[in-house]
Amino acid sequence: MTGGREAAMGTTLSGECDAAFRDVEAVFAELFDDPGSGPPEVGAAVAVVHEGRPVVDLWGGAADAAGRPWERDTIVCVFSCTKAMAALSAHRLADRGLLDYDAPVARYWPEFAQGGKGDVTVRQLMSNQAGLPALRNPMPPGAVFDHRAVADALAAEEPFWEPGTAHGYHTLTYGNLVGEVVRRIDGRDLGAFFDAEIARPLGAEFLIGVAPEHDAHVAELVHAPGTRPGAAVDPMTLTTLDPFLLEPPLANSRPWRAAQIAAANGHGNARALARIYGALAQGGAVDGVTLLSPSTITLATEPQVRGPDRTIPDVVTEYALGFFTSGSDLARGYGPRAFGHGGAYGSLGLADPETGIGFGFVFNQCVEALSLGRAERLLEAVARALG
Repeated sequence: MTGGREAAMGTTLSGECDAAFRDVEAVFAELFDDPGSGPPEVGAAVAVVHEGRPVVDLWGGAADAAGRPWERDTIVCVFSCTKAMAALSAHRLADRGLLDYDAPVARYWPEFAQGGKGDVTVRQLMSNQAGLPALRNPMPPGAVFDHRAVADALAAEEPFWEPGTAHGYHTLTYGNLVGEVVRRIDGRDLGAFFDAEIARPLGAEFLIGVAPEHDAHVAELVHAPGTRPGAAVDPMTLTTLDPFLLEPPLANSRPWRAAQIAAANGHGNARALARIYGALAQGGAVDGVTLLSPSTITLATEPQVRGPDRTIPDVVTEYALGFFTSGSDLARGYGPRAFGHGGAYGSLGLADPETGIGFGFVFNQCVEALSLGRAERLLEAVARALG
């Protein structure tokens, strides 16, 4: 244990940290006092797995504005970190020979062929090339919480650009698209598939769809001081999908938690992200549990596209099949072979096969939409620990 180390402003950190990684603990403590950019953390957790062994598992601060302590089992919405979990589910099917990346999506989901999309491949879908980042026509109130209603609308939609000719971040639709392919092949909704195939076998506390009995363990998201509702998300990125979905109070609501919006509403902790990515970093297996074969990991993490993003202004992105890779502006701190996915406001899960590192960082304060500096500082501390 850390011995209840206190940050300068009195935040007590709990958990465990290997002696060789004390610099990570020191940087994490600083985030509650002097993060360098933006306000101090309210509540947060960081975890690192090295060659399958947990070496950092720290948490601290408050799980809500009233000061409820952040506990070992606290989970929090990690927004787009969920996209990689959706992709990982699809890769499980590919690993079994049930999904072909170069097959038309319509082979598995016939209705998807509408709107001139009959030739769109799974590879294009999983690398943000399908041209379906949003819907042109508004959906009825509350429909965004209904995965199948959104999937049906996306199946009928025409692409915003010719698939395969450009790429653009599918902010809220990615999980519906990939999740529906998984459902059509396997029969289970993505949340059930992920829980049974990945989370429970690994003992990873990560949920896509949170039942009410877990609410006591969910950290509530809070606005950073000085921010205003709606400031963090560009509505043009979402077109007709509500930008207020990605911030409190809507992202604290029971409908948001219960839904399976597998691009944006997964709830987990840093330990879960580090464990999942730690398995991927060392060939796909840990403690006798195999997530993916090494050959599938290679296919899943090979960069597919790089260049200006069609939906995130002034950003160059590089996508593999469901992961950011090191050539992306949104992948600062990644090693040359590392892959992972961040979430709104700066949460991050990452695997680095070169060093055998699995990394997770989560928190509950909504700061700038693309606030990468805190995770980057923690990754720099991990690199120093490895020498």
